[in-house]
Amino acid sequence: MTALPAISFSRLPLIGFIARDIARDVNVIFYLLTIAVTLVVLAVKTWGLVALTMVALVMVAVMFVILIAITRA
Repeated sequence: MTALPAISFSRLPLIGFIARDIARDVNVIFYLLTIAVTLVVLAVKTWGLVALTMVALVMVAVMFVILIAITRA
């Protein structure tokens, strides 16, 4: 089995600047979590249960990626 090349997150266009900020200061993660929770709360207040369902569906995919990453590492 061949090894996949290591991709540096700092080179990706969408999350590159976030990865560089996290590399400089770990507390950025807590700021990002606060922003994400605030966005979810505002979405639920605006669209109700539909927004909460969409967040749950996205989190299922995120958890699959996390579980695959754990088993591969």
